[in-house]
Amino acid sequence: MKKLILASNNAKKLKELKAILSDMDVEILSQREAGCNFEVEETGTTFAENAYLKAKAVFDTTGESTVADDSGLMVDALNGEPGVYSARYAPGGHDASDKEKYMYLLSKLEGVTDRRAKFVSSICCLLPDGTEIRTEGECRGQILTEPHGEGGFGYDPLFLYEPLNKTFAEVTEEEKNQISHRARACEKMLEIMKGLHE
Repeated sequence: MKKLILASNNAKKLKELKAILSDMDVEILSQREAGCNFEVEETGTTFAENAYLKAKAVFDTTGESTVADDSGLMVDALNGEPGVYSARYAPGGHDASDKEKYMYLLSKLEGVTDRRAKFVSSICCLLPDGTEIRTEGECRGQILTEPHGEGGFGYDPLFLYEPLNKTFAEVTEEEKNQISHRARACEKMLEIMKGLHE
C-alpha cells in the first residue's frame, strides 16, 4: 500500500487520524487531496453503516486504499443519543457550532444524575484487492455539567475520561491519540493489516 485516503472533510478529524496512523509507511491523503470534492450523505442507522458509505464512495472514485471513521457520543440516560446524529444533533444540524452542540446536550441532561456516556468509533478500510476491514473502538466516561478545556472538538469539553481525571479537551493530543475511541479502532485495524502481510 503506497497511499491511504482518509474519507473525511473534517479538518480536526483528519489531523487526529493522520497522527494516529503516522507510523504507517504510506502517504496519507485527505479525500479532497485525492480529488474527491464531495460530501457523502450519512444515511446509515449505525456508525458501521456510515463508515462503510463514506469509505465506499471515496474508494469507488479513486480505486485507492481508503479508510473512513464514523464516530459519536452515546449517553446512557438518553438511550444512546446523540449517537449517529452527534454531528447534527443540535438545532441547526451540521451548521451548529461545537459550542451549540454541547450546550444543547447539556440542556437535555439538566437535572439528570446518571451522566455515564461513551464515545464510539467505527472504522471501515477498503483495499484494492477487495479486502474489507471493519473495527470498532469505544471509550467510556462521564458528561460534566459544564465544559472544561480548550482542545479537541465536538463534545470533548464535556467528556470526562476518569483514569486521567481530565476531559478530552484537557488532555494533550498525544494522550488523546493513545486512549480515544478512534485510536482504539485504528489500533485494531492496524493489527488486522499486519496480519494480512505476515
